[in-house]
Amino acid sequence: MTAPLRLHYAPDNASLCVRLALTELALPYETVLVDRAAQGQKSAAFLRLNPNGLIPVLETPHGPMFETAAIILWLAEQKGNLMPPPNTPKRQNALQWMIWLANTLHPTLRMIFYPDQYTGCDGTALRPSAAGRLIAHLDVLAASQTAPWLDHDAPSAPGCYLGPMLRWAALYGGGNTWFDLQRWPRLHAFAQRTEQRAATIAVARAEGLGPTPFSAPSPCDPPEGSAL
Repeated sequence: MTAPLRLHYAPDNASLCVRLALTELALPYETVLVDRAAQGQKSAAFLRLNPNGLIPVLETPHGPMFETAAIILWLAEQKGNLMPPPNTPKRQNALQWMIWLANTLHPTLRMIFYPDQYTGCDGTALRPSAAGRLIAHLDVLAASQTAPWLDHDAPSAPGCYLGPMLRWAALYGGGNTWFDLQRWPRLHAFAQRTEQRAATIAVARAEGLGPTPFSAPSPCDPPEGSAL
């Protein structure tokens, strides 16, 4: 890469998934704080990078990229570790889970966090049904025989995406009144292994996520910016 990568981020936002991938791959990058409290992601300057007005954006030598899954997959191509080799069954399975995380799990979380954006009015009635969908989704993932990345110590592209989403479900989706990660021992063990990795510890420190950011998360206390 001839130019440094620049990650436009806010603490404990979807940029966290990308930051984990960057750190796991030991790729040099700069961070650019997006002021969410001032709706910085809706500013004219940010919209030139991502017309959707959503975090994250990664500036690359080829131009800005948006969409969390796309960025992580692109980063995996730069060094080749985070994803299994092409033309293998493991690659096929990892790809399908990456798209599932982006198309199924992440949108369901957003319905819980921002129900009004999906209904055009007070969307509180949507939240319980979306929470039920989330539980069903995690039941499927925890029982899958095609997700060996859940059980391995090595980092993976799907793992970089999943870890933060387990955190957000516990913190921002209603808390332990309905969500308890220990309901899924396999996912809980994945979270514990992931947060012990050096890359996760470094990222958690940088964003103020605490010592158990995925298995038993606490609200973030970032050194700069705001998560909400």
